[in-house]
Amino acid sequence: MNYNDQYAYYRRAVEETLRCAVPADVPNPLGDAMRYSLLAGGKRLRPVLLLAAYAILQRDLTPALPFAAAVEMVHTYSLIHDDLPAMDNDDLRRGRPTCHKAYGEGMAVLAGDGLLSLAFETMAQSRHPRAFAALGELAARCGTRGMVAGQCVDLTAEETGGNAELLRYIHLHKTADLLTAPLAMGLTLAGAGEDLLAQAREYGKNLGIAFQIIDDILDVTGDEATLGKHTGKDAQEHKYTWVSLYGLDQARKDAKTYTERAADSIKNDENAAIFLKTLAQRALVRVQ
Repeated sequence: MNYNDQYAYYRRAVEETLRCAVPADVPNPLGDAMRYSLLAGGKRLRPVLLLAAYAILQRDLTPALPFAAAVEMVHTYSLIHDDLPAMDNDDLRRGRPTCHKAYGEGMAVLAGDGLLSLAFETMAQSRHPRAFAALGELAARCGTRGMVAGQCVDLTAEETGGNAELLRYIHLHKTADLLTAPLAMGLTLAGAGEDLLAQAREYGKNLGIAFQIIDDILDVTGDEATLGKHTGKDAQEHKYTWVSLYGLDQARKDAKTYTERAADSIKNDENAAIFLKTLAQRALVRVQ
């Protein structure tokens, strides 16, 4: 399969799994709010990364699908909470009203909480022999020393200002940790050795920084119709970004550098590994 077909294949598997991920007995409007955000589309990048990493060593994706769904639940919970007025105060996500605009702030908080707990319930119910190790990887990367830590520092930097070191910390944890986690989870489930895991973690770190730089660039140069969200908010709210610190031209150069580092991190020549290299290289298309 070529890159596009392979991505579509992974994405279809994810969509089919997510369709029935929220149990029918979750009371409404909570269940509806969870499904509203979880089934809103998007690139499904994180679960795709997990499946691609798993496919380097294993052919049958079925054992990895609950974990791919769990990663997307965690990502969706983070978006619901990030959009709240107390955080980024966004009212548009993927071309439609954010969860709190559609269901109210209280229900949006509960929908995010519900998806986070459901993610770990889903993984815990798996009988995969390496389920606990994969679960631990996600817990560490999305928690108080990972994504949540990055979000915390991002919020405080808006009030106190920041510097280059602080900005890199934010990008590493707010964004890169939740790209590194699915890669490490997929390889852990597949039975990978430490050498391949180290390559994946280096890939995820560099890809995550690149993606956040690209996101910062698109907030300046992108259009709302294409992105499905409001643009120009970083400058309006005086947020500390790669563009505000280094300028647009340098941000483009740095995005290229980090995507190249990500691609160079993967030494394996299996088709799924080549897919990961291509994914990193194609990230730049959005800002060229």
